[in-house]
Amino acid sequence: MRIVVVGAYGLIGSYVTARLLADGHAVVGVGRDLVQARRRFPNVDWRAADLRTASAADWTALLTGAGAVVNCAGALQDGPRDDLKAVHSDAVARLVEACQATGARLVHVSAAGVAAGRADPFGATKQLAESLIAQSRIDWIVLKPGLVIAPAAYGGTALLRALAAFPLAIPAVHADARVQVVAADDVAAAVSIAVRPDTPSGQSLDLVHAEPIALCDLLIRLRGWLGLPPAPVLALPSPLAAIPAKAADALAFLGWRSPMRSTALQQLRLGVAGEAAHAERLGLIPKSLDQILAAMPSGVQERWFAKAWLAKPLILATLSAFWLVSGLIGLTVSRTAAVALLTSADMPGPLAKAFVVGGGIVDVALALMVAHRRTARLALLGMIAVTAGYLTGGAVVRPDLWLDPLGPLVKSIPAAVLALAALALLDER
Repeated sequence: MRIVVVGAYGLIGSYVTARLLADGHAVVGVGRDLVQARRRFPNVDWRAADLRTASAADWTALLTGAGAVVNCAGALQDGPRDDLKAVHSDAVARLVEACQATGARLVHVSAAGVAAGRADPFGATKQLAESLIAQSRIDWIVLKPGLVIAPAAYGGTALLRALAAFPLAIPAVHADARVQVVAADDVAAAVSIAVRPDTPSGQSLDLVHAEPIALCDLLIRLRGWLGLPPAPVLALPSPLAAIPAKAADALAFLGWRSPMRSTALQQLRLGVAGEAAHAERLGLIPKSLDQILAAMPSGVQERWFAKAWLAKPLILATLSAFWLVSGLIGLTVSRTAAVALLTSADMPGPLAKAFVVGGGIVDVALALMVAHRRTARLALLGMIAVTAGYLTGGAVVRPDLWLDPLGPLVKSIPAAVLALAALALLDER
């Protein structure tokens, strides 16, 4: 069967895509950024489409000849890169219209715990999408997974691993919040069954294991799975967590979609709950957390990831501050001294002044660029290149600075190495 998977390279979408390919289906993957997706899944027919803007006619063209469409796309919070209403409800309305025109079955992946009356934007838009689907005349099934646990880590699950790997103690907000988990491959198996024409349609099914787990217990089990020594859970008051949440909300306007945003904390406070018996209607019994972790043994790469995940924003913030302060100092209080340093090596005054001012402007520009998600990679490469230029120029103009006890040239090398490390950590998925 030809099946269209929307959001096919996301956390859930990638497991769904792999399962459908293994089942022998011809998969058409849909998303915004397809460069990495094509490398990961070369056997998928990739098509570029933006849920926020794609029309019903666009979807109809994509769904023509398809037996089913699986919508795995979603967003956590409104921001420059995401619009909850556009992604969760408006896009689904257009998908429903396209399904009605083509006869394709819609398998919509929503979220456990979404119910009528939710006032938060995430829950409200998810519920609106489910209502639009239920009120339509198309062939549909809605799947509502709980907290998805997978070998791959992204978003909230990446944050949980990072918290579990925290040194000395495990910090947790809403430590007593109850969540019900589901394995990513169980979600993929449910989709595999839901796309079959003989599976009864018109169903809205939770996908969760029956055992509710307190967040603190989940973190302790994840820490054990990582192979790290036991540590106590440090329960933090929710007002304290509001500070990094607001900071994460602000960083969203620079393109960084952190799972620490206020919506994530709100969903955690509400808990993740569903009806475990629903999965039995598809002939499935979702695995427990212990079964999930036992089926995906961890190694050094999981420990590296968990420990480095929270270091990434710290490294980027440090580099931004370092280059910003360096540039501003060179343009202001140390400008005269810097010009004198160059002229003492027989460089003409106007040229020395141009080098100092130009270098300061470049430093400030790189500091601002690395703070923005879209330009961060270019900025990091620029930092490495500029540092190499500074070191080369220093070796030619003032080689004696290599022996300066304060190490003005030597100290630039760790900054370049830190930028190189940031490049290695920059990928979001």
